[in-house]
Formats: sequence, structure tokens, C-alpha cells
Amino acid sequence: MPESQLSIFLIQLLILLGMARTIGELFKRYGQPPVVGEILVGIILGPTILGRLSPSLYQNLFPPDPIQINMLNTLAWLGVLLLLLATGLEVDVSTAWRERGPALRIATIGVFFPLIVGFFFALSLPDHLLGRTDRIIFSLFLGTAIAISAIPIISRLLYDLNLLKTDLGLLILSAYAVNDLLGWIIFTVILGMATTGRFNPILILTILSATIVVAGLALTIGRRSIDRIISRLRLPGITLTFIFCLGLLMGALTQVIGIHAIFGFFLAGIMAGGARDLSERTRQVINQMVYAILVPIFFASIGLRVDFIKNFDPLLTFSITAIAILGKLFGAWLGAGGSDLSKEDRYALAIAHTPGGAMEVVIAVVALQFGLITHPIFVAIVFAAISSSLLVGPWFSWSIAQRKVINVLDFFLPRATIDDLKSGDRKGAIAEIAQAVGELERLPDSEAIFQAVWMREELMGTGLEKGVAVPHARIANLDRPVFTLARSTTGIDWDCRDGSPARIIFLLLTPKREEGAQVQILATLARIMSQKENQRRLIEAGDKEELIKVFTDILRSEGRMVRCAGS
Repeated sequence: MPESQLSIFLIQLLILLGMARTIGELFKRYGQPPVVGEILVGIILGPTILGRLSPSLYQNLFPPDPIQINMLNTLAWLGVLLLLLATGLEVDVSTAWRERGPALRIATIGVFFPLIVGFFFALSLPDHLLGRTDRIIFSLFLGTAIAISAIPIISRLLYDLNLLKTDLGLLILSAYAVNDLLGWIIFTVILGMATTGRFNPILILTILSATIVVAGLALTIGRRSIDRIISRLRLPGITLTFIFCLGLLMGALTQVIGIHAIFGFFLAGIMAGGARDLSERTRQVINQMVYAILVPIFFASIGLRVDFIKNFDPLLTFSITAIAILGKLFGAWLGAGGSDLSKEDRYALAIAHTPGGAMEVVIAVVALQFGLITHPIFVAIVFAAISSSLLVGPWFSWSIAQRKVINVLDFFLPRATIDDLKSGDRKGAIAEIAQAVGELERLPDSEAIFQAVWMREELMGTGLEKGVAVPHARIANLDRPVFTLARSTTGIDWDCRDGSPARIIFLLLTPKREEGAQVQILATLARIMSQKENQRRLIEAGDKEELIKVFTDILRSEGRMVRCAGS
């Protein structure tokens, strides 16, 4: 490689990564997905803006030399593959399966409703917008691109709003797990058909069968095998290397048998993510490695490929954006019908399914490379992904806020407060707190409370950050929400995201069909405990009476009135 090409390559990386991370962090600071800022950097540095304002500077920074282009594209593609690996880590198939009733219904209808709407819309488009493929394949692709959602965006949003550990958060992420799996299976089949350039029912069945078999083996035998291997890997560094090697192996395997490598990396992430001994801390390290370097370069490089002004069709872009957002909204809303969700939570869940985000952009990039779509369609899909990603944060937050005001202190059980837990593990601590709550009048017995809370804990751990855990459950014969407080002087391993032991534990019980109180109570507890001063006061409080007084004072000073759908 000539030294000049290496110098240009390093300068490209410096500019792309530096600007993408800087602007991405600015977007993140203001509550928006970093991916939007990263794509914007590419648009600024690409033919859309820099190429117009200073063609010579643009040509010097990003010369049309094939070797130079391939160097950057190779690194960008590595970012795509590792993004799918990291996304797979967030897909909890086992939890989705245990929640399969509502989650499967929401995900299935949530995928196929917008897919069908997008398919028929694509059939009506003029021929000049089609890619180098059959109209049926093109229509199936556009429907799939419109239907897929972005689990990283909604996962981050739930985390920022302190709703990640709620039952609503669990249901949203479970439905997303199935949504992603269905969407990528369908897209993989479409890519297989694209190799022939025409619609072939026999080929569809062949590719679909191969994809389902590979996915089935990976999610059953593969997950169990990876679980055993990771349990034997003692050092975090070795675990990280193993997971990345697993992604490379699965990507190569799927590519060889005719299924795109991105699906192999996605499956590898799901396989590794299901390992019981893979801590939240290790997951966070992987995400930080991927999202800090390679992913920003990939999204920034998107704008270098296409002139967004030249290929911007206002009517087409508006139509695809509206269909993508409203199609997913109504699909998830219909899927949530017949569940125990209140109308407020059902609406919030539907809104949560609207962002296309990074996944929609990745699908568009792959489709453009395969000639499935033209540049105007690509620009419209990217615009739809950006618009939905920017919209979902304020829209979802607004839906959560549309709840009547309640007093959190009304649900507190001071008599069940424990100032010094004797148990040193999660299960024992939950049993100890359940015993204290069960001794109170007009409440279920301790064994029923323990079984319900522990079953929910096994579905999804309730450890937050900074030494706080919020185990909770829905109880059938409970009249109203109640919660209590327990403190561990030594700390308990609750698999918190930051690796800290839990010292402050809240146990929350809500009726089976309550109207959304759980969401707001948990969010309020998480919010007040995110402040170091509040944690310090609770940890340093003396006996039980002082602990209760400190906690009630914190609630009063922080504002105990919160919005909720009902009491």
C-alpha cells in the first residue's frame, strides 16, 4: 500500500470518527439518538454539502480511487457486522419465549401489518424507482425495511426514563426480540432471492428453510453450548475475544451457505447474550467498544455514498416516513389488543415500536449494495429512520406523562422496612423482604409474594445502577400497589449494569390489572436513588425508624406527587 493512501485513510478516520463522536454525543446530551448526528456528519462531509461547497476539498479528502474507497468500506462493513452482534446481545429470546403470549402476538402483528402496508405501497411506485430486481422482491424489501424496529434506541430510552426494569419495559423488549428475529429472517430470505433477480417460490422455500434451520439450531443447541463455554471462561478479556470470534465464525458460516453474514453475526449475539454467566458489565463493555469506534464510522460513511439533495423526493420521502411510523404504531397497537395492558400502557407500547433507527439504515445500505433499491428510495428510508428516531423520545415521554397524579407515599409500607438484611444473595433477600410484607394485614402470604417476585426476577433481573435494586411482581389478590424498603449493609450481587452490589432494595407489589401505577412508582424510586446524596443518607441512617424518616423526607423533598394512570 502506498504511504499516501495510508495517510489519506488515517485522515479520513480521524475526521469521520472525531466529528461523528462529537456530534453524536451532542445529540445524546439533548436526549436524541447519537446515530442521527453520526449520519449527519456523513451528509456534511459527503457530496451533499462539502461536495457542493468545495468540490476540490471533497475530492482531496475522499478521492474516487477504488483502493481508497474499499479501505473505508471494509472498516465500515466491520462496523455493520459488529453492530448486529451487539444488537443480538440485547435480544433475550428466552424471556420473549416465556412471555410468548402477548410478546409473540405484538411482535408478529407488529411486523406483518406494516410489511403488508409497505408491500402494497411499493407495488404502486413507478418503475424508475425500482432497483435492479423484480418488483415483487423490491416490494417485499420495502415492506420489511418499513416494518423493522430499532431495539438499541428503545432500550436506551427505557433506561433514560427509568422504565427498563418495569413490566412494560419487559414486554416491549420481549416483543422487540421477536420483532427483530422475524424481520431479519424475512430480510435474509429477500437477499437470497435478490441473487437471482426474480421472484421464485421454490427458491423462497429453500432459503427460508435454510434460514429457519440455522436460526433454530443456533437458538437451541447453539445457545446451550455457548452458555456452557462462557461459564468456563473466567477472565472477562477472554470472554470478549470469544464472543467476537463467535461472531466471525457464524458470519462466515452463514455467508458460505448462502445466507448473508449479517444474519450470522446477529445470531451470534443472541447466542452469547443468552449465557447466564455473561454479566451486565461485560455486555456494557462490548457495547462501548462497538458503539465508540466502528459504528460511528459506519454511519458517518453513509453520507459519503449518496447525494441526499439530488436524490431527495419530497412526496416519496413523506409517504415512506408516514407509512413506516404509522404502520408500526397501528401494528403494535393491534397486537397488544386482548392483553392486560391499560389503554395508557398499550398506547405507550405502540409508540415504542415506531423507530426504525440504525436497523432500518443498515437494511437500506445492504439493499443499495445489492441493487434492490435506487438512491431516492435509499434517501427516503434513511430520512424515515432519522425522523422516527427523533420523534420517539418526546412522543413516548409524553405518553408516559399523560397519567393522573398520585401520592407515592400512600403506597409505602413503613412497618415492613428492614434496616439490615441478613441474606447475602438475591433469592434470600427477596424471601426475607417477602416475609416482612406477608406478616402485615390484608396482604398476601409471604410464600405467594416470594414466588411471584422471584419468578419475575428470573425473567429479567431488577438491579439498577449505583447499588439499587427494585424487585417487583403483580399479585392477583392485591387491592392496591404497595412497596417497602430494605437495606443491606454489606451489599448483594444483583447483576447491576455498573457491577456494583445492591445496598438499597425496594420491593414493589401491584395488582394484576392495575392501571399503570407500577411504571410511575418504579420510575420515581429509580430517579430519587440516582442522586448520590440520597443514597448516602439512606446508607448512613441508623436504626429502622431513622431509615424510614430519611426515606420519607427524601420523597417529600424530591416531589412525591407523580403522574400515574390510576391507583
